[in-house]
Amino acid sequence: MPATGHSKGAKSASPFVATIHYRTFPKEPSQQLAASRCLAQGPQPIFRKFLSLTDSSKGIIVLLVAAVGFSIMAALIKLAGARLHVTQILFVRQVVMCLILTPKIAANFPQSLQSGRPGLQLIRVGVALIAMLCGFSAVIHLPLADATAIGFAKSFFVTVFAIIILHETVGPRRWGATIVGFIGVAIMVQPGAGGFSLYSLYAVIGAAAAGLVMVIIRVLTRTEQPATIMIYQSFGVGLCMAIPAWHYWQTPTATEWMLLAGIGAVSFVSQLGNVFAYKWGEASMLATLEYTRLLYATALGFLLFGTLPGPYTLAGAVLIVSAAIYTMHREATLKRQKSEQVQKK
Repeated sequence: MPATGHSKGAKSASPFVATIHYRTFPKEPSQQLAASRCLAQGPQPIFRKFLSLTDSSKGIIVLLVAAVGFSIMAALIKLAGARLHVTQILFVRQVVMCLILTPKIAANFPQSLQSGRPGLQLIRVGVALIAMLCGFSAVIHLPLADATAIGFAKSFFVTVFAIIILHETVGPRRWGATIVGFIGVAIMVQPGAGGFSLYSLYAVIGAAAAGLVMVIIRVLTRTEQPATIMIYQSFGVGLCMAIPAWHYWQTPTATEWMLLAGIGAVSFVSQLGNVFAYKWGEASMLATLEYTRLLYATALGFLLFGTLPGPYTLAGAVLIVSAAIYTMHREATLKRQKSEQVQKK
């Protein structure tokens, strides 16, 4: 909308110029020309250049940005969790995400809420609730790098649940990688040792629940729209958290309100970024790049909280990441071999 006071019929050469109050825009012609050029060199050319990239390059860039977003979200959760209860943080996060999704729901109502498998949707909501409660609790009470690294165990639980639920066949190599991954988790969690923390167990439970959620999504996407799946989770988890959040509610400060709003907004944007990244890029390649989150988490943990990974964390993380990358590489190889066999026939 043009600023109040624009002369009638005046047109801006750039959509960004129209947003500037006329009193603050330079009056000298030379200054106006320089300002217009500066505005014209803003986000639009960068966006056009981005769209001109190959799909693979776009996927990589968006995924790396989303990985930064997820790491920032974890840091915001940890900051907010210094005083606020995890149920309150999760409830407000879901409210923010629901507000963002409201236009999407309204535009396609009632189709956006229609599901052919409401029972499975509810099961997914329950499992996602466990994943978020345990995962958020781990982030709040563990060093960021530790919580992030243990969370990567999700891929191994996906393998296990895919065998049980989807009846997938897993060869000895993937089983070996999965076992190595769980050894890495055990090194980090240190069960029975003096360094054991209950929140490390929460992180493992959260990773297991997240892995189960991924398998359920595989089943749901056969018949459901992605938007419907996201809407059910956002509203379902929010409703489940309403009463616990009310019970533990503490009035947030202005800073905490900004943290809570940021958690919801960054979560949504990062999840959306992941969707577009995997739409553009090759899944096996992108999945390996997600482990850059460990680098971001380590950096944020040091800068904001003064923590660095210990030797057990580093050793366990190396095993987890290496095993996970091998698992994804193996899956991609098998998929390519099957595709080649089909083409030969």
